Amino acid sequence: MSTTTTDLTRGDFTLPGEAGYEQLTLRLAKKWGADTIRDSDGTQLSPEIVQAGYDIYSTVCLVRSVQPWARENRDKLQQNFLMSYPVVAEKATTAITLLKGYFTEQFVVNFKDNPKRWWQVFDRATGKEVPARKWSANEKKGIVTVTDTEPGHSYTVNFLVFRIWEEISMYNHLTNDWGDREHLAAVDPMHPETQQVLLAFLEKWLREHPDTKVVRFTSMFYNFSWFWGADRATLRDVYSDWGDYEMTVSPRALKLFEKRYGYRLTSEDFVNGGLYNSTHNAPSRRYRDYMEFIHDFVIEFGRKCIDLVHQHEKKAYVFYDDHWIGVEPSSGRFGEFGFDGLIKCVFNAFEVRLCAHSKGVETHELRLHPYLFPTGLKGEPTFKDGGNPTLDAKNFWIDARRGIVRAPIDRIGLGGYLSLVEPFPDFQDYIEQLAKEFRLLKSFHASDRPWTAPFKVAVLTAWGDLRAWTCSGHFTPGVELYDVLESLAGLPLDVQFISFDDVVKAGVPRGVKVIVNCGRAGTAWSGGHYWSDPRVEATLTEWVRKGGALVGIGEPSALSQPGRNFRLAQVLGLDRDRGERIANGKYNYVAPAKNARGVEGVTEHFITADVAGALDFAKDVDGIFVLGGDTQVLAERAGEKSPKLATHAFGKGRSVYFSGFKVSHENTRLLHRAIVWAAAQESGWSVWSSSNVKTEATVFPKAGKLVVINNAGTDEETVVTLGDGKTTKRVKLEAHGIAILEV
Repeated sequence: MSTTTTDLTRGDFTLPGEAGYEQLTLRLAKKWGADTIRDSDGTQLSPEIVQAGYDIYSTVCLVRSVQPWARENRDKLQQNFLMSYPVVAEKATTAITLLKGYFTEQFVVNFKDNPKRWWQVFDRATGKEVPARKWSANEKKGIVTVTDTEPGHSYTVNFLVFRIWEEISMYNHLTNDWGDREHLAAVDPMHPETQQVLLAFLEKWLREHPDTKVVRFTSMFYNFSWFWGADRATLRDVYSDWGDYEMTVSPRALKLFEKRYGYRLTSEDFVNGGLYNSTHNAPSRRYRDYMEFIHDFVIEFGRKCIDLVHQHEKKAYVFYDDHWIGVEPSSGRFGEFGFDGLIKCVFNAFEVRLCAHSKGVETHELRLHPYLFPTGLKGEPTFKDGGNPTLDAKNFWIDARRGIVRAPIDRIGLGGYLSLVEPFPDFQDYIEQLAKEFRLLKSFHASDRPWTAPFKVAVLTAWGDLRAWTCSGHFTPGVELYDVLESLAGLPLDVQFISFDDVVKAGVPRGVKVIVNCGRAGTAWSGGHYWSDPRVEATLTEWVRKGGALVGIGEPSALSQPGRNFRLAQVLGLDRDRGERIANGKYNYVAPAKNARGVEGVTEHFITADVAGALDFAKDVDGIFVLGGDTQVLAERAGEKSPKLATHAFGKGRSVYFSGFKVSHENTRLLHRAIVWAAAQESGWSVWSSSNVKTEATVFPKAGKLVVINNAGTDEETVVTLGDGKTTKRVKLEAHGIAILEV
């Protein structure tokens, strides 16, 4: 499906077609150089489009494809555990309305499967489970009544629900005002009867789509978690996480899990006091076992579906969003599915890297933004009055382009309603330009790899490579690692992802010079309970002492114990006081003066050489104190003796500490310099560097091509230093622009 030609006007582009707009579809297919036309949720392709000589992608979502059967077999719908909203007891008997606060068009309580076996009631004041004999469930009223309750204590119920409106259908329906169109439900393939129905449907569907070249699965079977509230105006998302397995649960799954693993999971393993199993929290061993169990099942049944597609001489692609849970494209087992391609919806650079990172498929394709919907994910206008889709496309593209320059991608495309672009000719022109730019960048990757610094960087989290280049989803505001990954995604660094289990098992991988540990205390990103294993602390401490380097951001290595909050405090040369050290003295470090650019409160240093204003790390960590005079504070929080940026030498190694991080041109440069300094590679900094922080330079050595990109919406000028570290080229770039130079 992917072209290998250097023709910049055609190929490697997937266009969303739309019946009723044949002339527009075919005109834009030619203008944008599409070689493939696809359908989308809510659209169909007419014979005129299908027979126009383009390859055809056809979308299928198996779990919501058999609605008549789903309506007749409500016990085979997908399920999950919910936790009721807490109720404070006033008397010795307390009634709890199970679905109060939840969107009842999404959920129906499952009273069919014995509540006494699967549900749990908790006294959240004590943290103890209430014995089953002390509560009863009333199906007619939708309540649980708890006896012998203690006034002033809060009580909750963990209960099973069927999801009667599949979440993506629900979102699309409400976003696009689909009126009285059917509310689709998702069936659970864990049941053998469901598998037979789905395979029969797929066989019939394949016969009925003879012109389809690629079957685009959306995605496989289980969606990411998305629990909606009753009042969507004030709390639409009661809980949402793009990477957890909450919506895969059923009594059948739990029984099969117990048979395989030899122990029983409970509702609280999934509810977790209302936190559920957010990817942002360090996972338990029990939850990781359950993820493995579901991954095995999705591979096993998914392979049957893909084999069927191949028997019909079609290719199978999977969409890396929506029902991707259990697919795990970063897993070492992903190749067992037999997919031919992977399609990733992208808003930014690190999602590009996420797509490219996946092994086991031949084709990696990006679905670009803005999506061809009237409004965006946050309800902002796009293709309607008040919207500016051309500017949106430019801003999304300059973010995604940073990742495309660094990692090979095979195809790009759009999704949604093509008819919406008809009133926007400037958008049509820009997509034509964008597509040519992509094909040019792809041609450089075809025979070369971009230059990277001569050392490796490892990001250390509880998840490791399984969650490489992601913090579980598109939008995770306030999560520092999200911003760090976005900065790293476009830098000339060889980045890999390791877990604490990896460190315990095999130590730090060979070639890694710098480890980045970024996150708040208790999170999967900082590490949470994984720091309780003394082998982790000992291994990393000795590794830095012998010449390794640590970049800690936020609350790195955080796991509180008396007198210490950061387990690697001695390596970092600092720790955090959360209020418990009010009686303890603290070292009075030398306050930062100003750097060479004259910025007050920023110490002159290799790391701060490009700092031109006050450091903005968003909501960063306070209460940081240094352990002694060998820690150099480069910047501190305004009005506080709390470092924002500091360095420390430890044995033969080095560390750098950031109190937080916010993605920006300036902070991306600051992080890059910090990593290079930590690696003791300052002497090589100038090689292929760009003087303007709003621009970045990438060289493809074999191809002899230097790519300079402008990541800003303003015209910029920069000086690029070439590979000898001395010769320079001055480059002028238009807003969002790109320049290609021969070197």
